[in-house]
Amino acid sequence: MDNKFVVVPKEDKAVTMTIRIDRALQEKYNELSAKTNRSRNELIGMALQYALDNMEIKDKE
Repeated sequence: MDNKFVVVPKEDKAVTMTIRIDRALQEKYNELSAKTNRSRNELIGMALQYALDNMEIKDKE
């Protein structure tokens, strides 16, 4: 019987990015993080994905 412990490389899709935001926005994410037991990073990632999925770009008039 072949009972090997097989480990495959993890596919890392995450990248580190630095942004500047207003302190008030950071505080709101801190509060939301505490209320939801999710990391601030996770919440911001979710918000960015939602924005992309629901974005509409309009041409200049």
